[in-house]
Amino acid sequence: MTEDRLEKLEMLAAEQEKMLEDLSEVLAHQQKLIERLQARLSASDNRISELEAGLPAPANEKPPHY
Repeated sequence: MTEDRLEKLEMLAAEQEKMLEDLSEVLAHQQKLIERLQARLSASDNRISELEAGLPAPANEKPPHY
């Protein structure tokens, strides 16, 4: 294997290693964001359920457009 070819392969390996590190960092950030959003969604669902529980049951009336 020529020296030039070996150097190119080493550079390619280094670039790919850097790319994998960057992707791993982005993935970790996205996972944290997903977890926060899931927690907020769950809290919102709970709040909506609480609000709905306090409302009177809908009457079986025809809508005004009938």
